[in-house]
Amino acid sequence: MIASSSKQLLEWLDKYTFPVEGKFQDKTYAQQIASFFLDQLLKNGTTSALVLTTVYPQSVDALFEAAELRNMRIIAGKMFMDRNAPDYLLDTPETSYEDSKNLIKKWHGKGRLLYAITPRFAITSTPEQLHLSGVLKQQFPDVYVHTHLSEQKSEIDKVSQLFLNSKEYLDIYEKFGLVSDKSIFAHGIYLSDSEFNRLSQADSTIAFCPTSNLFLGSGLFQLNTAKSQQTPVKVGFGTDVGGGTSFSIFQTMNDAYKISQLQGKNLSSLKAFYLATLGGAKSLSLEHKIGNFDLGKEADLVVLDTRVTPLLKLRNYRNNSDSLTDIIDELFTLIILGDERVVKATYIAGNLVYEHKI
Repeated sequence: MIASSSKQLLEWLDKYTFPVEGKFQDKTYAQQIASFFLDQLLKNGTTSALVLTTVYPQSVDALFEAAELRNMRIIAGKMFMDRNAPDYLLDTPETSYEDSKNLIKKWHGKGRLLYAITPRFAITSTPEQLHLSGVLKQQFPDVYVHTHLSEQKSEIDKVSQLFLNSKEYLDIYEKFGLVSDKSIFAHGIYLSDSEFNRLSQADSTIAFCPTSNLFLGSGLFQLNTAKSQQTPVKVGFGTDVGGGTSFSIFQTMNDAYKISQLQGKNLSSLKAFYLATLGGAKSLSLEHKIGNFDLGKEADLVVLDTRVTPLLKLRNYRNNSDSLTDIIDELFTLIILGDERVVKATYIAGNLVYEHKI
């Protein structure tokens, strides 16, 4: 479904996403896509990721099995969805609860694998299903919550029609006990000051997905507001493929820079790389394991070639010193001109798992 032309979010889900997700009922298909997907992550220098699966438990098994073989850290979970989707994708409050409970016991904390309770978004879950997802979070407080929040205006309008007693979108997730320091909300483009403040107080995370936000015409995420001193919210970059258009964190940073420019703000190369490394680790509550080179952390490393393409080689020819100015400039060229070719090698726990062959 990546690179499929459509209008905006809700139509795109109906036209492309839901039919594709239906294919994951076949575990063989799910295994093939999981292997391809994870190999693309490694090729692009990503060793840990929060991933959206489907409503089918076998698709979760397929992803975790493939991740376990590669020793990757993947956070994922079976999607909750009991309304406003095709019948072949619908579960029930009870089956989503039981399936997720079994998957948590099977996978959470196994090696580097972690589980996320995953209601897709408020539109596709009844209050009864959201209630049981909250019950599950109470029973397993160490697991994550992964859902969507305020991605597009049409989505917000639909949510307000379905939840008449909720003043704001975030109210719904708060009501059902789904907002915590291990909650990751994708997008968050149209949040109010109050919602930013409450996310800050809860120490929750927003996944900023710039290539997806631009491709689907969703809007411009307010990164400066999210990272303000008054209401600081944890933020990590998301590629959001297939709504997003690239697995590359460099392309993701590229569009994040442009989104900031369109708002009259500047996203520095140092801040962008921070969000892609230690900031991303903090957004997943993993800063004690990954994100920088502190002694004792896992050696998940990426080796970059800053002159791998003719254009990068020409642009960076003058940066031959170790001065901070040159380093900042060279990082910026990677943001604007880089893609998966920049990734020379990827290591997980000190072991080589991908090497770029020229």
